[in-house]
Amino acid sequence: MDIDALIKLLKDELVSVLGESYSDYKKETKEDVESFLTLSKVKLERWTGLLQSGELTPDDYEWLLKSQKDLLVLNALYQAGVSKLRLGHLKNKIIKTIVNTVITVVI
Repeated sequence: MDIDALIKLLKDELVSVLGESYSDYKKETKEDVESFLTLSKVKLERWTGLLQSGELTPDDYEWLLKSQKDLLVLNALYQAGVSKLRLGHLKNKIIKTIVNTVITVVI
């Protein structure tokens, strides 16, 4: 598993997901996504390796990613007045996108 290639793929997928709903803030949301992926890179690498080896189930992987939700700060959208409720839904969508992308690539 090439973690840098996986991070790039995740970045592209997440920017695409955010771009569907927040195209006016594409640059800012891209920075937020990159920051989250950078902060989570070591854990993503470890957990993805465990998922790939079968030591984690996809449900375990998703649960671990949800534990990182507080690191996912969407400053640009928050400053633009997007409600906390909507940001919470967006964070869930981001976590689900990461899980689905990793499962598609790894399993």
